[in-house]
Amino acid sequence: MSIVIRCYNEEQHIGRLLSGILEQTIRDVEIILVDSGSTDATLSIASRYPVTIAFIAPEEFSFGRSLNLGCAKATGEFIIIASAHIYPLYKDWLEKLLEPFKIPEVALVYGKQRGNETVKYSEHQIYKKWFPDVSTNLQKHPFCNNANAAIRRSIWEHMPYNEELTGLEDLDWAKRVTELGKKIAYSVEAEIVHVHNETPLTIYNRYKREAIAFKRIYPHERFNIWDFIKLLTANVITDYYHSWQDRMFFRNLTCIPMYRLMQFWATFRGYTQHLSISQQLRNRFYYPNGFHRKSVESRIEEKRLINYEHH
Repeated sequence: MSIVIRCYNEEQHIGRLLSGILEQTIRDVEIILVDSGSTDATLSIASRYPVTIAFIAPEEFSFGRSLNLGCAKATGEFIIIASAHIYPLYKDWLEKLLEPFKIPEVALVYGKQRGNETVKYSEHQIYKKWFPDVSTNLQKHPFCNNANAAIRRSIWEHMPYNEELTGLEDLDWAKRVTELGKKIAYSVEAEIVHVHNETPLTIYNRYKREAIAFKRIYPHERFNIWDFIKLLTANVITDYYHSWQDRMFFRNLTCIPMYRLMQFWATFRGYTQHLSISQQLRNRFYYPNGFHRKSVESRIEEKRLINYEHH
């Protein structure tokens, strides 16, 4: 099994991720770090761990190209893809991420994500929407996320990632493999923490480049000014509702509308729309969580937890 990690100036996070990998129940792991020109201590920290480092010039970087470079160096039957600013919660993260591959038709598995204390409240709500608390081995749409995912290397060899997209190379790959009759699985037990601490400008840039990619994948998709107003309003209202229920309303009074404004204005600016995607996938990406509240929170399973304090 191989792990491919894309990184750029991740000195704050890379050590924790690599430490978490070494704590896994699966020990025979090949780790490949694809660096796109880090100027901080990322590579110095990574060199303390058993990793292979590959380089891609910043001017040649795309998300798909860097992934293809890492996958080309991988030798494992399965390739785990991880963002450099995630870390696993549990010692059996890799084990749980690989379990659905027991089904021969499964080409891709992605795992649950949650934010930490630096993640904006609205993004916590997005994580809850995108990564629910129920696993599935036969997902009916191509949604996935390469911050915490695994693929079959044999399929990648015949179908590499699109190197021209400005983002969402994971959605594009998943769409293409499902069109071939392959399956996508989601594992709630393969849980990681995804660390984001973004400014309004970086939020805007991220959603704009993803919208540009989305329109390439679904060239006739529509997102007009009415969609912008409707989705901005709906998401701000439901975020306010959930923040009130969580007793976090006043501390998020201004950051909720700012985040959602950046998200949907960037989406509006990034799209030229033509064909509608499935309503199911559209709902997963954009629509708010609604007003339903779960009566119990997810359990933390102490025996599976990784203790990062001694690293």
